[in-house]
Amino acid sequence: MEMYTRIKNYWEGEASRYSEGIWKEMNSFKKQAWAELIEHYRPRGNPLKVLDIGTGPGFFAMLAAEMGHIVTATDCTQNMLLEAQNNIRQIGLQAEFLLMDSHELSFADNSFDLILCRNLTWTLYNPLAAYKEWQRVLKRRGRLLIFDANWNLRLNDPERQAQYLADMAEAERRGIHRRGHVDPEEGDRIAKDLFLSTRLRPHWDAGALIDLGFKEVFINTDITNRTWDEEDKILYKSTPMFLVGGEK
Repeated sequence: MEMYTRIKNYWEGEASRYSEGIWKEMNSFKKQAWAELIEHYRPRGNPLKVLDIGTGPGFFAMLAAEMGHIVTATDCTQNMLLEAQNNIRQIGLQAEFLLMDSHELSFADNSFDLILCRNLTWTLYNPLAAYKEWQRVLKRRGRLLIFDANWNLRLNDPERQAQYLADMAEAERRGIHRRGHVDPEEGDRIAKDLFLSTRLRPHWDAGALIDLGFKEVFINTDITNRTWDEEDKILYKSTPMFLVGGEK
């Protein structure tokens, strides 16, 4: 569990900065873009019981609550949950926020209609075990929607690292500044050794979901035109955001 502790400690220090970031999203076109994407892929029915895993400062929890669903959100860091609770109060809505390891959920089988997560799965120390656990708590015909990118494949791939450095140089030339991390060196040390930092995604994820028995699996290898602004597209050109999901 040493890796889990390192990941948890690292993200505790990122909470307030990420909270600022989601308010920028809430006050831009991105809010509607993400809501439309979720609406397109979610199972039918209203309201749904939604689980937002790795909620961070609560962006998806806020969206799902605004869409009229019953929302539970988890994170492994207390500071993120405190930010999320404060953020959802500011829009006058409610969700249940729980401190929890995303690999070991405390919910009963068949509890949720929809599971959401964004920019979480790359941090998993055992993604196959986590996906099996998420499948367990989904209801029959429930859906899992994963949004992520190959953020750290570059740490184990010199060609991708060169592409990343070229992206950063182009952004700097245009006066665009990447949101920095509190301790980027520690972040890279952790990420380099994580399972998904050596797998090409979403291809690996789709195969894992098929092997676990999801009856329908769907992928979109690049959703950036729908969800990113022009600065994002320059900063992260070589790491487009994808969607991968499945229906139980």
